[in-house]
Amino acid sequence: MKIYLGGTCNGSTWRDELKKLLDNSISVLNSVVENWTREKEKNNDKKYSADFCAYTITPELNGFLSIANVVDFSNKFPEKCLFCYLSEYGGKKFNAHQLESLRAIGDLIAKNGGKVFTTLEDLAKYLNHKSQ
Repeated sequence: MKIYLGGTCNGSTWRDELKKLLDNSISVLNSVVENWTREKEKNNDKKYSADFCAYTITPELNGFLSIANVVDFSNKFPEKCLFCYLSEYGGKKFNAHQLESLRAIGDLIAKNGGKVFTTLEDLAKYLNHKSQ
């Protein structure tokens, strides 16, 4: 099984933490690119070949494209779309208003047919179960 990891970059270590929780049978496609540009984003088609796309948003988020990408993906490929948001990570926290917005985004993604998680452990548990 192949999973694409999209979401917060900005030096965040959530990808490394999630990889440690995943079964060895799961292949990870990383979305992090050096010197990101809009052109590189347009040419990033790894997510389309993956079995699942797991977008994780942490308070380290610096830009908003990942939010748009996960909502777009939930419309186009709801059965493959996984959204995880972490209220605290990397020594930072989302405030109450930001968390309410993330919950609303999660509701929209779930309504489209995607899955929503609030911990890396729950996301990994789901993926590990699907890989068997």
